[in-house]
Amino acid sequence: MAEVKDKTEVQNKKMVVDEERCKGCGLCVNVCPVEIIENAEDRINQNGYHPAEIKPENQDKCTSCTQCYQICPDVCITVYKE
Repeated sequence: MAEVKDKTEVQNKKMVVDEERCKGCGLCVNVCPVEIIENAEDRINQNGYHPAEIKPENQDKCTSCTQCYQICPDVCITVYKE
């Protein structure tokens, strides 16, 4: 079952990535039905990977479907509902 928490725990975000655990594999990018997840091009984590992200201007487009959470092999995605 997907980890879904109350949105009041995070300001204006529906999907949050633990960037230090993310390998930048792109599975969540490919499975997102609204195509708003991408790998960050402006930063890398401690392991040298570009982590997945949803840019702030696209957070409201997230449907909280949890497909990204379900496909993530490193369980580094948390999805919040409204």
